[in-house]
Amino acid sequence: METSLSHGVTTPMVVVLCVMAFTMVMLMLDRIRSDVVALTALVALGLSHVIPTDRLFDGFAGNAVISVMATMVLGAGLERTGLLNRLSGWLLRRSRGSETRMVTLTCAIAGLISPTMQNPAVMALFLPVASRLSSRTGVTPARILLPLVSAVIMGGSLTMVGNSPLILLNDLLLSANRNIPSGVATLVPLKMFAPFPIGVALLIACLAYYRFFGNRLLREGEDKNVTPGRTESYFAETYGIDGEVFELTVAAESPLVGMAVGEVEKQPGAPLLLALRTGEESRLAPPGGNMLWVGSVIGMMGPREQVEAYAATHTLKLSSRLRQFGDLFNPALAGISEAVVPPTSRFIGKKLADIRLRSDKGISVLAINRAGQVHRADIRELALKAGDMLVLHGAWTQLAQAQRERDFVVVTDYPKEEQRPHKLRIALVIFAIALGLALTGEIPTTLALWAGAAGMLLAGVLNMDEAYNAISWKTVFLMACLIPIGAAMDNSGAADWLARGLLDLLPRHASVYLLQVVVALITVAFTLVISQVGATVVMVPMAINIAIAASGNPTAFALIVALAASNNLLLTSNPVIGMVVGPAGYKPLDLLRAGGWLTLIYLAVVLVMVNVMFR
Repeated sequence: METSLSHGVTTPMVVVLCVMAFTMVMLMLDRIRSDVVALTALVALGLSHVIPTDRLFDGFAGNAVISVMATMVLGAGLERTGLLNRLSGWLLRRSRGSETRMVTLTCAIAGLISPTMQNPAVMALFLPVASRLSSRTGVTPARILLPLVSAVIMGGSLTMVGNSPLILLNDLLLSANRNIPSGVATLVPLKMFAPFPIGVALLIACLAYYRFFGNRLLREGEDKNVTPGRTESYFAETYGIDGEVFELTVAAESPLVGMAVGEVEKQPGAPLLLALRTGEESRLAPPGGNMLWVGSVIGMMGPREQVEAYAATHTLKLSSRLRQFGDLFNPALAGISEAVVPPTSRFIGKKLADIRLRSDKGISVLAINRAGQVHRADIRELALKAGDMLVLHGAWTQLAQAQRERDFVVVTDYPKEEQRPHKLRIALVIFAIALGLALTGEIPTTLALWAGAAGMLLAGVLNMDEAYNAISWKTVFLMACLIPIGAAMDNSGAADWLARGLLDLLPRHASVYLLQVVVALITVAFTLVISQVGATVVMVPMAINIAIAASGNPTAFALIVALAASNNLLLTSNPVIGMVVGPAGYKPLDLLRAGGWLTLIYLAVVLVMVNVMFR
């Protein structure tokens, strides 16, 4: 039985408000892990009997949490195919040396991919892309990453599964129906692409902002070499290993016909020979004894001018793109790394020619750094010593296998999990089918997403263990444990009490538009200190009650909250912002200078578009 306190406040309302206050303070202080805080709040609600125990754990089976898990699995499937590694090469070609064009194209594509998976997952996929673009163009990460983050955040509003607040929204709308006053229409869940026009407007506003104004607010920043893609510039500066990979076909008149790979490598001015295709066989790190014949294709790395001169001198046909070695040189599959020879290595005292890394392991040694002195010429005859740093090129899988023998220790970070670029097309088809099913509305969005995840598992894009590893259980627990707070605020009457208190503070008969602005601003303020999910579960019930009291559209108010809860472009409390502060060297003032104006633009676009859609 409820005990009525002063001003209509009941005991359950006090309990809920105390739990909410505790949760907000703990999330703001960040002294305890956010998922632990959320679990503690859930337990407190259960022990106080504010929520019936048979409904306490509904969040774990809610559509929001299940959808998040599905998007994580789908995102992992696309990552395994190396899609974005290919994308970085395409962006470099299309940008044609223009920083503005490169940043705009990169942000547009990131924004269009963002609505299909969680924002942190998209940012994790695009960080190596941004790093690769930075290393190849000289544009510092500070001028790429903040526009990229902004596009990811705004592009997430294109669908109902692009970010956590929108994923939570439908569950919160359904929960609100249990306590909606008589005479008020039942709230209907929004369809998959319901916010699409708003997302398009936000993404266009973001691209225009950084194209015409925001780019002037971005400083050069520091290049900290912290992301994997920066290894290219590092190897160029440290070892003189730079340039691109080219395919050269041996013509009948070429003096290389009948020569061994080892002989070619000894030629003065020869680019690095990294791959060979003879007949139907292609391989990285061809052994020195392999012969070159008419029609053989060799993969050479070096500056374009050097490779073109070598091709002209030796009658080789230079291909405009990688036709035979595209998959072999995919950065997701192979690349350059450093490895140290430990004191226990069996390689000590042996020559590279005797170790046979090429023929036995499929790995080329490009250079040796010994006590600060770099050796690149005639290294096959150099006996190795403990502490030698080897510069290696080969497939990541081959590198991982060779490292297990402990004869060298790889010190460069590289993809240690199996990549499947040959599954790219099937993964894209499955992904498109899943989105198509969700778009038709014939089946629930959650089921459509999991149908896509199941398709990727059956097609071998992912295996089940990889799917389990793709799911961030911290995110799952955080969302599932916070959802009941929103339900408790609604069921106990706390949301209605807070809504009426807010209305009392505003001018009498305040317009619906003013109320929407106030709700949006409060949501943004909460988002900055208690996270997107926390702000959503606290504010959606309040916003619905404010709309009902002011004769507004509850769905429009709730959608404004969900969209405003994603509007954190200022602080690292947004996980996506936190991911780029280190690599780009951003300081709080940098975020405030560029993100402050965009925050206001975001709110203006959301308020205008929501009212256009729900007028």
